[in-house]
Amino acid sequence: MRPRILLGQVSDLDIRLLRVFKTVAECGGLAAAELELNIGVSTVSRHIKDLEERLGLVLCHRGRGGFALTAEGQQIYADALRLLAAIDTFRSGVEELHQRMTGSITLGLFDKIATNPAARVSHALGLFADKAPDVTIELHVAPLNTIERGVMDGQFQLGIAPMHRLSASLDYHPLFNERMFLFCGRDHKLFEADDDRLGWDEVRAEKYAGLGYHSPNMELSHDVQLRRAATAYDQEAVAMLVQSGRFVGFLPDHYAHSFEQLGQIRRLRPSLLSYDVKFAALVRHAPQPSRVTQTFIDCLLEAHRAE
Repeated sequence: MRPRILLGQVSDLDIRLLRVFKTVAECGGLAAAELELNIGVSTVSRHIKDLEERLGLVLCHRGRGGFALTAEGQQIYADALRLLAAIDTFRSGVEELHQRMTGSITLGLFDKIATNPAARVSHALGLFADKAPDVTIELHVAPLNTIERGVMDGQFQLGIAPMHRLSASLDYHPLFNERMFLFCGRDHKLFEADDDRLGWDEVRAEKYAGLGYHSPNMELSHDVQLRRAATAYDQEAVAMLVQSGRFVGFLPDHYAHSFEQLGQIRRLRPSLLSYDVKFAALVRHAPQPSRVTQTFIDCLLEAHRAE
């Protein structure tokens, strides 16, 4: 039986070790984290061992069998994210008292918005970089549920994602829209079909590739009773399933455009088999956003007003 270890006061050393562990977990191994941390693998290994001894837990398996977090390691990783986010928030608050914007801001973005001409996130990033040149920016692309959860628990200071199942724990700042169309691949039997003869009844008979998490995509597919035969967790995966010629699936028009130009996919009866998605910036309802986060919100709103 593992002896119980009382951690006691969390020291600066513990914080440094947790940051190393976070990087190792996100990079998927000690060797992969070497470049990110700019320290040798042996030093990374020693830091992880020191943290394990400090906590009295085995956090990860590493060796010839590959790298994997233990169940305890997964829990410590989740707790570390919340702790480090709280520390960064505290640091930002202190900096605000000195009227300086330093530190970092971590953003969660829904995938494939860069090709949407209505999404002026890159313009907002430029505005923010000018207004807060000493703040480092970290971007993560993630599914809607991951973005929502990340904003709620402090992993992300702000998310940009579809508005769906609004939560009282979040505040929403509408930004831009996206139009989703139903597509099939070149080898699909509907590729040469007459649009006038296509409706929801005809689509229900086909294998459908849809997103596997709560989203406008899932809501619509349930409402019209599409037969999901393949599950994807980002738009690129949907595109590959559609291109296989065996599935139909919804894709944003701006993202699908290049595939259409190559004749690889075709949108099906766009006047009917489509839907709109509204995107917003998501922040926690409480506590009030830090000065850094509020500045980025202002940059987003300014950028999209310019559209």
